[in-house]
Amino acid sequence: MGDMKRRQVLQILGTTPAAALALRSIADAEEQTPAPAAAKPATAKPGAAAAKGPHKPKFFTAHEYATITLLADIIIPKDDRSGSASDAGVPEYMDYSLAETFADQPERQTAMRGGLQWLDRESRKRFQKNFVDITGTQRTEILDDIAYPKKAKPEFSHGVRFFTMFRDFTASGFFTSKIGIADLKYIGNVPNQWNGAPAEVLQKLGVSYDMLNTPAKTSSSSK
Repeated sequence: MGDMKRRQVLQILGTTPAAALALRSIADAEEQTPAPAAAKPATAKPGAAAAKGPHKPKFFTAHEYATITLLADIIIPKDDRSGSASDAGVPEYMDYSLAETFADQPERQTAMRGGLQWLDRESRKRFQKNFVDITGTQRTEILDDIAYPKKAKPEFSHGVRFFTMFRDFTASGFFTSKIGIADLKYIGNVPNQWNGAPAEVLQKLGVSYDMLNTPAKTSSSSK
């Protein structure tokens, strides 16, 4: 699969109905879900997160949490533009969403946990180790079989559904974090600066700002 570019992530989100549906479902809950708690700008001091201490997952087991952190960073790795998915707090965001926002939706929890189990089973089947313990090349081999729905073989359908959901979840968390918003160069709703009409337009109309700013003279009535 290789390192997936951030712009490719956004492009992929709009290419498959399953991806769009998953993202809409996640977005529906975003008003109830806080932004990733660990999200910090890429220039944040490296010791800040360490001082806070590691996140203690509420939904995931320690092994599952290590797996989602690794997988999220494969999808959105750190580069010279900004931090990775885990730098943006995506694993914490996923953990909070599944533990709190989706607490009454066991089907979402089952889909996530079942997908992680599928990933480990496939990894053990091929390489006799869990996904977090195999090499980067071996991970790419597995992910190449499930990252592209139109090319995937039928026997990988469960993995395809999981990866599509997980990729969209990762993108949703990343691009709503402080790091992700900075990566998009989104500056928010700010007023535009207007410097007036172009000189050629004023010349064509035969007016100038001096004329427009001059108070109109009033004629005095004769006595």
